[in-house]
Amino acid sequence: MTDLTTALQEQVSALGPFFTFETHTAGSELGAPWRKLSEVARVESGVLEERVASVRATLAAGGGRPAEAVELRVAASVAHLGLVARVVSPLLGLAALRRLPSRPPTLDDLRWHSGLGGAFALSLPRETVAAVVTDDAVAADDAVAARDSGSVAGAGAAGALLEGPVRDLVDAVAAFSVSRRILWGNVASAVNGATAGIVSAAPALARPARTAALLMLRHPRLRDAHTLDPRNGRFRRRSCCLIYRAAPDAAGAVCGDCVLVRR
Repeated sequence: MTDLTTALQEQVSALGPFFTFETHTAGSELGAPWRKLSEVARVESGVLEERVASVRATLAAGGGRPAEAVELRVAASVAHLGLVARVVSPLLGLAALRRLPSRPPTLDDLRWHSGLGGAFALSLPRETVAAVVTDDAVAADDAVAARDSGSVAGAGAAGALLEGPVRDLVDAVAAFSVSRRILWGNVASAVNGATAGIVSAAPALARPARTAALLMLRHPRLRDAHTLDPRNGRFRRRSCCLIYRAAPDAAGAVCGDCVLVRR
């Protein structure tokens, strides 16, 4: 990688564990423990089923109950939220510092090795990061202006991300009887959460981070999945990730951005 590409990777990774990533050469051979993230979206691999089962067991253990006491769709929704947050966060980090990649990585491009209880290890193609630095589609002198104006190119990149790897994860988890309304709500929540993480870690990036987030939140997939209070910009999703139902008697706490939070 060039010095600029390496520096960008380090800057994004410094934003927090969900933003941290390693890099690999696109199309290179897999080396243990790395695997293609696309295995999550392939039913025959059993990887997603295994991950949902692990999340289910963890949620149940928190309430001192057997795994079967937690609805499968609840565990699947929580697992999905973690997966999509991990994919979206570093890309929003790139956008806050430079721009969204015009060609986002596919799940087949992304590599991971699984882990629960936090952000799993993730690797992006070096070419994706390098393109953000060297992309001639937006001249360096005009990059901030184009990004802040919500350019057509930026909206296109946001749409490609949502209609590519993000939709693939939605489609995969929908097979666990989770409403797509909930799953796209998870995506909107992940975008908002990543933005809040960037603003907290690097307040100087607040404007570009929020601009990049709006490019995604205004996309038709997410437009009706949330509301933004015009008075203070407060985000509120229009669905619930269902995690409250993992507690005994479905009496658990809800997330701060949940539609069930009383105003």
